[in-house]
Amino acid sequence: MPLACVRQAAVLAGGYGKRMLPLTASLPKPLISVVGKPFAERLADWLRGWGVERLLLLCGWHAEALVSHFGDGSRFGIEIEYSIAPAATETARRLRRAESMLDRHFLLLYGDNFCPIHLEQAEAHWLDSRLPAQMTLYDNRDGYSRANVASDESGRVRVYDPGRNAAGLREVDIGFLFLDRQVVELAGEANASLGETLYPELVRRRMLGAYRTRHRYYGPSTPARLAETERFFSQPPTVLLDRDGVLNRKPARGEYVRSWDEWEWLPGALDGLRAFRRSGWRVLVISNQAGVARGVIKPGELDRIHARMHIEAGQAGGRIDGIYVCPHGWNEGCGCRKPSPGMLFQAQRDWALDLSRTWFLGDDRRDAEAAGRAGCPFLMIGPERSLLAAARLLTGSTQSEETLWQNAS
Repeated sequence: MPLACVRQAAVLAGGYGKRMLPLTASLPKPLISVVGKPFAERLADWLRGWGVERLLLLCGWHAEALVSHFGDGSRFGIEIEYSIAPAATETARRLRRAESMLDRHFLLLYGDNFCPIHLEQAEAHWLDSRLPAQMTLYDNRDGYSRANVASDESGRVRVYDPGRNAAGLREVDIGFLFLDRQVVELAGEANASLGETLYPELVRRRMLGAYRTRHRYYGPSTPARLAETERFFSQPPTVLLDRDGVLNRKPARGEYVRSWDEWEWLPGALDGLRAFRRSGWRVLVISNQAGVARGVIKPGELDRIHARMHIEAGQAGGRIDGIYVCPHGWNEGCGCRKPSPGMLFQAQRDWALDLSRTWFLGDDRRDAEAAGRAGCPFLMIGPERSLLAAARLLTGSTQSEETLWQNAS
């Protein structure tokens, strides 16, 4: 669905990109190619999909290359304007110079960051907060980057430290800011960064909301990040499967498959795995196994069950590429037991997945809730839809995207 009120995105695309030399010696960082396509073009495609109609590129270093590549945007299905300032212009002054070109409500992005957040939900969160500004934060519990933000339980940013030295920093500013144009004047007149002027002032006034995500972000900011971004954008399609009730017959509540002798493939399960493999899809299994914590299943026996599952899937022409298990009890309060989305985010990090395009197939509400909390589309498996039927639905070459989403439950 398109965004409710935001139709314009401003993209900071003017820096020197010194960490990406020698690539940036002759082109701006947003034009660095990622799997055969300039990174800024990928951003534009994604924004257009959310109903953004106009881009304002805040240019500096090699601005002429951006203008030459994008023109007025008509080739890319989106209107593009430019605000060009000297390359030495910092981000706060760059935004102030473009103030008259900004819509009343707009989205501000960094030209070297992408994260497939659900933009409509992020906008709704901002509108509900009634705050004039909202920043998207990566929660950084995995230490992916150095934190520069701390938010509080009220959903506001309470510390923004561009030096990344303050105590209690837990999150990372990744951009995707929803802003009311009226706050831009708080950036001041100095040639300084937004992190030195606008953001701290919004924090001081308790005007900066926080929208948190656990999905990793990508972009051509450093050579290492670029390599991971190439991996992210070149992944094959992936499906996440619950185990019991999707692959095998589900035991009664409180009971478990304790050995391979108790395993029974569901009709269509092996055929479904084969269909995914033949279509080039990766398959990952996401399974709660509280029987380990309860002492009903020994960890070694669980490993043997999964080893046999791998073998028989392969013999049938399918493949299971990875298995994620939560061994904790029902009431241990872990972050991995579904409906918590911890295992889904672990799979995201391990395989560089785009969870917004990674289907999760499960058989109960906990699976659906975990999918929703991770941002995954979801399909229910059960008597009316086997794994084979789901595989045909997802991989069918004649299946239109509209019909596919209508079949999602």
